[in-house]
Amino acid sequence: MSESEAQLPTAVVADVLLWKRWHISLGVIVVATVAWIVFEWTNLPFLTICSDVLLILIVLLFMHANFAALRNKQPPTLPELVVSEEMVNNVAASFRVKINNVLLIAHDITIGKDFRIFFKVVICLWLLSVIGSVFSFFTLAYIGTLLMITIPALYRKYGGYVDKCCGVINRQLSRHYRIVDENVFNRLPRNIPKEKES
Repeated sequence: MSESEAQLPTAVVADVLLWKRWHISLGVIVVATVAWIVFEWTNLPFLTICSDVLLILIVLLFMHANFAALRNKQPPTLPELVVSEEMVNNVAASFRVKINNVLLIAHDITIGKDFRIFFKVVICLWLLSVIGSVFSFFTLAYIGTLLMITIPALYRKYGGYVDKCCGVINRQLSRHYRIVDENVFNRLPRNIPKEKES
């Protein structure tokens, strides 16, 4: 694949997120809204809906191809999807490095090498637990999709004002964090001393 072909999907995604292709961006919002309504209000299982949609698509494509053959027309061509071995190896190597880093951090957290990281992870997991008890997974996915589609376009339009406000907020949070760091985190032990073997 040439460099221009490799950059094409990235350019399309950027155009959708920045609403340069507004019909696709609007379509993403409509599809996400319909999916959220179907999953949240009908209480149908996710696997059932996905299977039904795929079944309908396969039946429609099968019927369309057979009717085209009966009318002596060219059946519709579907794109050939081929995954190269090089691409699979690159993805596997990338995942292996990331998973090893996560496991190393998890190991450091669980054996207590750095109490600050342990404390931050506990707070983050507790916040995720609270958010998860308030919203369902599909509601969170829907909110994330809406934010992903709207925030880049809004930032592109009002970026200067947002940067100014974020700078003020960052300075305030940094000041408060410094106070908490001096009064709480610095008093916590960084490393738990290991017992000496005798």
